[in-house]
Amino acid sequence: MDLKTASALRRLRLVSGPEAVSFLLLLVCSVLKRTTDFNAVPVMGMVHGVLFVLYVLFWADAWNRTKWSFKTAALYFVLSVLPTGGFFAERKLRREAEDAVIASRARKEGAVSA
Repeated sequence: MDLKTASALRRLRLVSGPEAVSFLLLLVCSVLKRTTDFNAVPVMGMVHGVLFVLYVLFWADAWNRTKWSFKTAALYFVLSVLPTGGFFAERKLRREAEDAVIASRARKEGAVSA
């Protein structure tokens, strides 16, 4: 895995957690808006919207660089629209990055021929 591909995966991983948190906070704010006089939906909506757009941009970049199959790319996109999916995406992306580093080191040392 080259540096640009690793960076694309890292960006996607780093934005997936905050995007999931902002989605959950937006849901909480929506409930509070209906049940109390507290209305933070416009602010949380904007924050979540910006993070979601960043996630989609980073997802498209990672898909382009990693050459994921359609199934894998669709999985990461579906995880972005589920309330806690970003947390699962972050964990899966971290494992994928760690596996890539291990494979790269093994190829570098000549333990694996690929």
